Amino acid sequence: MPMHSSSSSLSRRQKPNNNNENAISKSMSAEEEVKLAALAITLNVRLRSADMPFAMQAHALRYAGTLLLQPANHRPNPSLLARSLKKEFDSMYGPAWHCVVGKSFGSFVTHSPGGFVYFSLESFSFLLFKTEVQLITEAVVPTPAAR
Repeated sequence: MPMHSSSSSLSRRQKPNNNNENAISKSMSAEEEVKLAALAITLNVRLRSADMPFAMQAHALRYAGTLLLQPANHRPNPSLLARSLKKEFDSMYGPAWHCVVGKSFGSFVTHSPGGFVYFSLESFSFLLFKTEVQLITEAVVPTPAAR
């Protein structure tokens, strides 16, 4: 499973991870990369790191953008933004998506292949990633605690 670390400090410039760039270019055509770059420019998004197919990245950027289109008197709540984006991806792409939204946070996560995007929009950073879920088919009976 791939691992990523991130920091949402918007004042510090991050250098892209060369391994991650290779993963992105292998999974996306040149045309898709150009479309994603155009979308990022249109939405004023800074795409920081990704291991995700083009269509999913575009969905994440657009959906986050719509979440921030609130009336001027309504201040966005990072927890509600994270919950909304997580639920959207759970319903569209299956369970076990996780989302962190904020102005300052650090992270180090393990994610499923093709299930990671980290971007900034307005004053918020968004970290969205997927983990694998293994269903337990047998009932687990707790053992009594040893004395």
